[in-house]
Amino acid sequence: MNSELGLVKRQFGHRARLALSPAEIRAVDDQAHAARTMWNCLHAWWQMMPKEKRSLTAADTAIRQARKDIDFLAALPAQAAQAVLKTYFQAWKNCWDGRADEPNFKGRFRSVMSVDIPQGRDLQIKRVHRRWGVVNIPKIGRVRFRWTKDLPVGKQANSDNRITGARLVKDSLGWHIAFRITTLDRTPEPHPGPEVGIDLGVTIPLALSDGNHHDHGRPPRLPNGTSDRDKWMNPDEKAKLLRLEQRAAHRNTFRKPKEKTSRRLHRTYDQIRALRAKATRRSIDWQHKTTTTLAKQYSVIVVEDLHITNMTKSAKGTVDNPGTNVKQKSGLNRSSLQEAWSRTVTMLTYKTTRNGGTLVKVPAPYTSQRCSACGFLTPGSRETQALFVCKNPDCGWTGNADHNGARNVLHQYRIGHVAIPAAGRAVVRRTRGVKPATAR
Repeated sequence: MNSELGLVKRQFGHRARLALSPAEIRAVDDQAHAARTMWNCLHAWWQMMPKEKRSLTAADTAIRQARKDIDFLAALPAQAAQAVLKTYFQAWKNCWDGRADEPNFKGRFRSVMSVDIPQGRDLQIKRVHRRWGVVNIPKIGRVRFRWTKDLPVGKQANSDNRITGARLVKDSLGWHIAFRITTLDRTPEPHPGPEVGIDLGVTIPLALSDGNHHDHGRPPRLPNGTSDRDKWMNPDEKAKLLRLEQRAAHRNTFRKPKEKTSRRLHRTYDQIRALRAKATRRSIDWQHKTTTTLAKQYSVIVVEDLHITNMTKSAKGTVDNPGTNVKQKSGLNRSSLQEAWSRTVTMLTYKTTRNGGTLVKVPAPYTSQRCSACGFLTPGSRETQALFVCKNPDCGWTGNADHNGARNVLHQYRIGHVAIPAAGRAVVRRTRGVKPATAR
């Protein structure tokens, strides 16, 4: 019935910061550690049991017995323990389907602390102020959270628009709650806007084929020559980060081998993580706003199919065959990873679909080296990072190198990839009698 009316069910999440007291923080930490221990117990049970006895029923019996035998596991609510069990079995299913690696033990410091609340009715959300709401957390009680988005609660909630659950997640800025929301939206009409190609870069984050670009206005460099590693920090925050890193390095010199980290050093590490988490939030905020603008403006968005892992490999080489320009490549890799291109493409994918548009990926080789006017690959055409001058004597087109790459990306989509062989190298042929400057 919903499909006949042009409605589609959509699921999304909303994250809000929790305002916890010190006692509540310790209680939620205990639940998160219990959830991690429950996962590790399940993994040990899985490895010990024969294949024919690895069933969901047997695992459920094992974790029920573990909650009776191990006292601190009782801090975890029963529903959260069941969520750990289902997540673990789903992780193996993802592995068997080839979508992920095998599940492994979760370390105390390298794993994200989280607790699942699988049933939405346990939350009992209520808005008490323009900026604050309260939510019920099992075995914790009523907790305030920042109200930054209208949630389907009270009379606004129904079978088609409701909160189905939540997850508590801890990062460097504290505990947050991520709500899982199911809503019924109307199927979007086809987007009437134009097509655009996007070249993802470092100097210009998003260069468009129509000549526009989106920059995040990074802060100026520090006067003392410090490298611009953290693009989303202002000069004062960069200076503070440098002082904290120097302080951590100094305090670490007093630490003996196999000795526990001091509380002072832990405190310094927490301050460093908080600064970096703040920079990450700014980056994600810019990406959300920019991708929303692009999805509303264009009907078809074409991007390069980038393999980030291969692009950011180290240039150190081996002992027998050492690499060259290792430090320069390391800085480029760091800048590329800070741009988070995969996250930008992910946001564009679901936002274009929500607005009735389409996102298309095209092969990336030679898009920045080919002339967008004549289609020729002439050595030396890209004179600098920003300047592209076609060396073809019949063309001589000049323009910004990133905009040239964006035009090539859009052209590959328009020709339907018919000129892209299996090897990945594009060969563009011009119609006989057509001049190079007007071939595209």
